[in-house]
Amino acid sequence: MVKTYRSRSRTAKTPKRPFEKERLDEELKIVGKYGLKNKREVWRVQLTLARIRKAARELLTLEETDPRRLFQGRALLNRMFKMGLLSQDENKLDYVLGLTVHKFMERRLQTIIFKQQLARSIHNARVLIRQRHFKVGKQLVNIPSFMVRVSSERNIDYAPHSPFGGGRPGRTKRKNLKNKKGGDDAGDE
Repeated sequence: MVKTYRSRSRTAKTPKRPFEKERLDEELKIVGKYGLKNKREVWRVQLTLARIRKAARELLTLEETDPRRLFQGRALLNRMFKMGLLSQDENKLDYVLGLTVHKFMERRLQTIIFKQQLARSIHNARVLIRQRHFKVGKQLVNIPSFMVRVSSERNIDYAPHSPFGGGRPGRTKRKNLKNKKGGDDAGDE
């Protein structure tokens, strides 16, 4: 067997029971509601959520005055506040244990673009993101699963080069304009 020297960890974890009906139905609902490509995107969020909850559980086992719990707990909560997963009044580690996959899915760029009505559907939002039509702040983003921070949520807009954002018209539009212009010249003669 060939050795692998990758230092990357896994990004998604497959379920232990592959044919559990309730889980399959729940995953299919999530994939449909949020316009995901496949179930691996659900599993990736579940793994991220599991790691965050595990960190919170470990911190909760420590004493309340423990410096590690105070420092790392505050850092974990601040990260959740920045990502918009918890509100400012939910400032205890117990609330981290209450996070769900749906809260993570609501913070994806794809979902936020659809909710802001910059795209016609959740699927259209995914296509437009992949076609590089959106920027967050000054940064062009073409990843539908990009987690949008609360501070940058209001800075989501069309990219300057995008036909939607006042850039050059698309290929089909240019072709139609050219044909229209050519048809007018022929009619004048």
